[in-house]
Amino acid sequence: MKALGLLSGGLDSTLAVKLMLEQGVEVEALNFVTPFCLCCRTGCDASDFASKFQIKLKRIFLGDEYLRMLRNPKHGYGKNMNPCIDCRILMLKKAKRYAKQIGADFIFTGEVLDERPMSQHRRAMEIIEKEAGLGGKILRPLSAKCLPRAEAEKKGWIQRGKLLDIKGRSRKRQIELAKSFGLTDYPFPAGGCLLTDREFAVKLRDLFKYKRDVCLKDISLLKIGRHFRAGSSKIIVGRNERENKSLLSLKAPGDYYFEVPNCGSPITILQGRKSREAIRTAASLTARYSDAREENIQVAYGNDRSKKIMSVTPLLKEDVDRLRIAWK
Repeated sequence: MKALGLLSGGLDSTLAVKLMLEQGVEVEALNFVTPFCLCCRTGCDASDFASKFQIKLKRIFLGDEYLRMLRNPKHGYGKNMNPCIDCRILMLKKAKRYAKQIGADFIFTGEVLDERPMSQHRRAMEIIEKEAGLGGKILRPLSAKCLPRAEAEKKGWIQRGKLLDIKGRSRKRQIELAKSFGLTDYPFPAGGCLLTDREFAVKLRDLFKYKRDVCLKDISLLKIGRHFRAGSSKIIVGRNERENKSLLSLKAPGDYYFEVPNCGSPITILQGRKSREAIRTAASLTARYSDAREENIQVAYGNDRSKKIMSVTPLLKEDVDRLRIAWK
């Protein structure tokens, strides 16, 4: 038999792949990447395990389609802005199409019953399967004995006796199983999605509130700099040279950018309405985070076509805190 496995590179999905290989199933892996993945930060890389197990790996990037779903998920959000159930439905719909393309007989995942509060309880799993068009067809090897028989079990493709009955949030049994398989270089759970981060979620909600057509470049900007809101205007201030370069490369043609000339200075970009007040606020924020120590600081601002100079005083701390987009 041939199966398509969803492989994140985490411990659970890696063990699920190993359990299928142990039963002689030909496995191909599918790895989804979204604009909010933290794979590089956590060291989680599905390609390492695909190479170790000598199986094919297909990567699918979920971009604009994911953003449209994220703005108004049918089943709401889990932790902060994480659309757990809708995210899973979207991935499994894609997996279903890819499984048909490669001739896979069934799909399996590394999900563990009751491990995650929103998307991995029994009712949520049933909803996800049904809306993905895969009712009763998804095999979950780690928790199979706690769940109704999947199609692959009913048809005798898989031996249920070799599947497991893991349930709950503890990872003790998975760690023991990994040792028995000689797997030692797996990542520990560390929050693989930015959408679960409280501070990032606040910035994302602000973006959705003030901008109708959000694109991937907007999401990239959310990941860098200090973020401020002045009415309908958005101000982002770089924190280091790397972020300064990123802000310049990601700014839109209509954005203004600010810096203090001849001084250690952040790059600041102003998005949205360019009112006199918004421009002065952005300049004062730039002055505050620069190395300049004068009472009145000269700040250059404008766009790629023209620049001006404005003299401002650095913004006071209480005003900085008031304008900052952050959890309060």
